[in-house]
Amino acid sequence: MTDSVTIIPVQGASEFTRFLRVPNAVMRDDPNYVPPLELERRDALSPRKNPYFKHARHQFWLAVKDGRDVGRISAQIDEMVEAQHGPGIGQFGFLDAIDDPEVFAALLGTAETWLKERGMTMVCGPFNMSINEECGLLVEGFDMPPVLMMPHGMPYYGPRVEALGYAKKRDLFAYYMDIRPAMRKRMVEIVERTRKAGRVRLRRLSKKNLSNEAELIRDIFNDAWSSNWGFVPMTSDEMAYLAVGLKLLLREDMAYVAELDGEAIGFMIALPDLNEAIRGLNGRLLPLGLFRLLWRLKVKGVTRTRVPLMGIRKQHQNSPIGIATALMLIEEIRVNAVAANFTHAELSWILEDNKGMRSILGMVNSKPYKTYRIYGKDLT
Repeated sequence: MTDSVTIIPVQGASEFTRFLRVPNAVMRDDPNYVPPLELERRDALSPRKNPYFKHARHQFWLAVKDGRDVGRISAQIDEMVEAQHGPGIGQFGFLDAIDDPEVFAALLGTAETWLKERGMTMVCGPFNMSINEECGLLVEGFDMPPVLMMPHGMPYYGPRVEALGYAKKRDLFAYYMDIRPAMRKRMVEIVERTRKAGRVRLRRLSKKNLSNEAELIRDIFNDAWSSNWGFVPMTSDEMAYLAVGLKLLLREDMAYVAELDGEAIGFMIALPDLNEAIRGLNGRLLPLGLFRLLWRLKVKGVTRTRVPLMGIRKQHQNSPIGIATALMLIEEIRVNAVAANFTHAELSWILEDNKGMRSILGMVNSKPYKTYRIYGKDLT
């Protein structure tokens, strides 16, 4: 607490609702901000429903100034982060606030104190709530709205955080691609040559057998991403929870598993951009929002898609067969997405030092257009 800013721990239903709605007030004048569906956010942040909370402790706070909510933040300690990367690493997330240095200082100071009191010596973030969910602070690319499951923010967020002693840990890139033009001739030749060789086969993900498919995807994902900075393995419960949440959006013609000599070695999933369909609903489905959402998804359609999940098993990454498999997945889904009247795709997010994937995305005429930053600070 300062003389003019009060920090309130979120303890009840009323305060939790206020916590969810802070970004709606902070970014209400930003034409590119898309309020998330409040119902979905309640579910995702419920310890009773989201299995993330089985291995993590957390606390949410509100910042109040002059009688109104002007900011929010979370702090969390994830047992799996400590197991993977060593003890003492705490995290913050859900940082949204008005452009007021006092508010940012109060919020981050409160989160730091909570973490230090529990033995943390380093804080990283933002993570909403983990690296396998929404993460990163938008620092470049404010001129276009965020896509499904990607955060948004105001241009002053980064400078305010850095002024409080936080430094960049890693940047995450979102790539944008006009999927209507055909793939470059050289890429097409690689895809066709690999397809004719017969060793790599693509099969559609089965929605009827989604529980088993989700476990296969988890196995490939955990292997493919295991060497990446900040990696935390996804549990079976977390992947099952994610699969249930995305099932309504999942299209079998835009979700594939790649098999090499009969063994699953890769996958790629593209989803319709829900954010395009919920713009203007102010995060609420009632009384008429549900009908508008269904009409936009099923009748009018959306034009953008996002690739949130893609991976090639580690042993094949950067090999000719691995690169060819990634190109086959991209091309198969690109062709199907164009046939379904999609025009653009976001492939996100990609670590700045993931040179292999960034090289592949450069081959298919996609370009980085948004940058999200993970910050860190020593608490000792």
